Amino acid sequence: MNQPTLSSTPSFSVISGAQVHEVINGKEAEVTRIVEAAYRLHGTGRTVNPDSYFLTFPDDPSSRIIALPASLRGEGGVHGVKWISSFPENVARGIPRASAVLILNDARTGYPFACLESSIISAARTAASAALAAVELSEQRGGRPTRVGFFGTGLIARFIHSYLAGNGFVFDRLGIHDLSAEHAGDFRGYLERTEKGEITVHRTAEELVRSSDLIVFATTASRPHVTDPDWFAHNPLVLHVSLRDLSPEIVLASHNVTDDIEHCMKANTSLHLTEQQVGNRAFMAGTLFDVLTGQVACPRDRPVVFSPFGLGVLDLAVAGHIYDQVSRNRSLHTVPDFFSELKRYG
Repeated sequence: MNQPTLSSTPSFSVISGAQVHEVINGKEAEVTRIVEAAYRLHGTGRTVNPDSYFLTFPDDPSSRIIALPASLRGEGGVHGVKWISSFPENVARGIPRASAVLILNDARTGYPFACLESSIISAARTAASAALAAVELSEQRGGRPTRVGFFGTGLIARFIHSYLAGNGFVFDRLGIHDLSAEHAGDFRGYLERTEKGEITVHRTAEELVRSSDLIVFATTASRPHVTDPDWFAHNPLVLHVSLRDLSPEIVLASHNVTDDIEHCMKANTSLHLTEQQVGNRAFMAGTLFDVLTGQVACPRDRPVVFSPFGLGVLDLAVAGHIYDQVSRNRSLHTVPDFFSELKRYG
């Protein structure tokens, strides 16, 4: 990416959510290619992606704030960190569950040079990752599914639907299931504005799973709540984006792909719980990079589950692209005198 010109006075800019939206709205295929390129850099060792760090609260166990530090060493490398909160009670307050900012650091000096609103970046990179997996895994299995089911109907589900459509998926039937009838109805209204296929709100989780060949889990579940492997006997493709919905029994009956195996084996994800139960990782087939490079082939006679933990390098890649576009358009909002103590001895 094009970083600020090195000078004796570092600059610092703020990029708003409106600017982020302006750059990536309607560019789902382009953002997916950016995410794919980041996965390829990560798979060839040209990134640094430490563990995510979780700030939790004893008096509010459902909420958390997560730091995702990362470094991307491709063309014009950059360092940075995403700071993203998840407060589920926000939904009842009428505001989104998640909020985030992302800091970009100059790879030469370490100085932070931009702060971007990042809830949109986070949703976009998550959706692009899911859509990329859906494209690659479904093509390995002989064709794209035409029956999709959305388990959970928040912002992430909307972005994933948009990115699936933006990557060429066409659905004859679309299913919805959510614990909130109101949210399910609102998501149905959204789909009716964008889809021509038959749309059904399913009363039970089982109905949704059994009637869908592509299933998107985008919930706020903190522990497995889908436990019957028989629901998946028709061998669907599952985008397990929320990570904690499926029981170990379902994981063990499936062909499992993730973005980074080491990262996914923590924080009580379904994969982590399965590892704790069986004492090994033999149930893992590989990573999305392995799929992209032909090292892993996906079967048609088992459910295929993609469980992405979410890598900070993906956020950096998308944020770097946005910074470049805003800078190129001369729309950067620079904060004057952000760095004031620049002489070593005053």
